[in-house]
Amino acid sequence: MDYKKAGVDIEAGYRSVELMKEYVAAAQRPEVLGGIGGFSGAFLLDAVKNMEHPVLLSGTDGVGTKIKLAFLMDKHDTVGIDCVAMCVNDVACAGGEPLFFLDYIACGKNIPEKIAQIVKGVAEGCRQSDAALVGGETAEHPGLMPEDEYDLAGFTVGVVEQKNLIDGHDLKAGDVLVGLASTGVHSNGFSLVRKVFEKEMTAEGLNTYYDELGATLGETLLTPTRIYVKALKSIKNAGVRVRACSHITGGGFYENVPRMLKDGTRAVIRKDSYEVPAIFRLLAKKGDIAEQMMYNTYNMGIGMILAVDPADVEKTMEAAKSAGDTPYVIGQIEEGEKGVTLC
Repeated sequence: MDYKKAGVDIEAGYRSVELMKEYVAAAQRPEVLGGIGGFSGAFLLDAVKNMEHPVLLSGTDGVGTKIKLAFLMDKHDTVGIDCVAMCVNDVACAGGEPLFFLDYIACGKNIPEKIAQIVKGVAEGCRQSDAALVGGETAEHPGLMPEDEYDLAGFTVGVVEQKNLIDGHDLKAGDVLVGLASTGVHSNGFSLVRKVFEKEMTAEGLNTYYDELGATLGETLLTPTRIYVKALKSIKNAGVRVRACSHITGGGFYENVPRMLKDGTRAVIRKDSYEVPAIFRLLAKKGDIAEQMMYNTYNMGIGMILAVDPADVEKTMEAAKSAGDTPYVIGQIEEGEKGVTLC
């Protein structure tokens, strides 16, 4: 008897590391010390030594049941972007710069080529957010998970100067809400997506082309989560003080928008201020999902919402566009009970 006969292939683990090295090398920063394979990731804190009051920010998340689509389509090079996005967007939402990222992959069986494709996506997400991929873990769990399945989660650490922390303390009535377009469903609400499209949850069904989507169902649903780090940085560099910010993830508008508000302020958002992407209209129609539930589950085409002074709206819009994002003026802050009104 040996470990391989028990279900854990150590040699496959070595092979996975070798295959992923080229991707990890493309997701580095000058502050990273050492290379892949150490017991810990080392990051030189030169990035914060000139700050007066540096505040460390952290975020952790996974991809959720969206990875079920990756299994069905046998496409594993995008879910890593989702994993990074879900973590670094939270850090950016507080005004921070992500410094480094670590991933955790749990699998039923270590298939080196598949693991390398997952890490390829993680590295691409790190590249898009200027974060270093300093390490990770691939754990083989025979008997706990099916051999052809895996789960993916991650963790990031960022930093912000305390005076630049976005926490909503200076939010006031009259501030304008700017929404940054999402790339689709992102990584939330996929249990409901899979229930609505239950009959299409096959390789054939996901490869079906939909005219209203302009793509196959699988391509649309597997589109990676948008990373907003560079947009927020561009807005900051334009001299704009973002007074409050909300990353629209699980819980949609109704749960996430109030998190950016202080007592006595209310967000009023105009639903007709932008066009809701076709995937959400299709999802609502096919699943007979009430509009309130859609806005309470999904981002509905807006992945990040910023509150800025009216005088800064034009600069905010231009800075977001220069970073490759699509911004919309979607509403304003009013006095009232803390919460959100969609009208």
